[in-house]
Amino acid sequence: MRGPARLAVTMVAIVLALVAQVSVLPRMGWPDAGTGVVPGLVLLVVVATGLAQDTRFATLVGFFAGLLLDLAPPADHVAGRWALALGVVGYVVGRLSHDFQSGPGATGRRPGLGVALAAAAGGSFVGNSVFALTGVVLADPATEFGVLLGTVLMAVAMDTLAALLVVPAMFWVTGRVAAMGSTDAGRVTPRPPARRMVL
Repeated sequence: MRGPARLAVTMVAIVLALVAQVSVLPRMGWPDAGTGVVPGLVLLVVVATGLAQDTRFATLVGFFAGLLLDLAPPADHVAGRWALALGVVGYVVGRLSHDFQSGPGATGRRPGLGVALAAAAGGSFVGNSVFALTGVVLADPATEFGVLLGTVLMAVAMDTLAALLVVPAMFWVTGRVAAMGSTDAGRVTPRPPARRMVL
């Protein structure tokens, strides 16, 4: 899947994940043990993009998805923290996925569920850690240093569980769009019949 179709599918997925993360999940009374943590659906879309696409595209998607998350109400932190965190996630997951798929014994196919869950857990840990540490460095009043590790670990657990649905769904959607875009690739245009020369 290349060009506009890839960008359109990714942007729609980010917007849907953003709406669900900031408005739907909190209103459903998600069990967050009082920490205000919900699954990072936007982060998981970035992880799936890093697994399925090239590193540069995943990094840009992570940056812009994080920027949207920074600006979406009810944001209570310094803008730019999620943009940095998700940009790093897109780069790290995309780079490791590219190395994994191009190394010895690589099949060139998308990674299996185990690799996707490991990428989701690692990406969640990296993203939430970068977000938390930038809050400490910037002295963001919404950041409480004493609860950072517990919050990050809870976010990793929730994101890994949510990845069971989000990452395969992203793979399925991008696969369907790629298949729709390549339906004409296998068709052969018949040659017009040769004209006979009349003497």
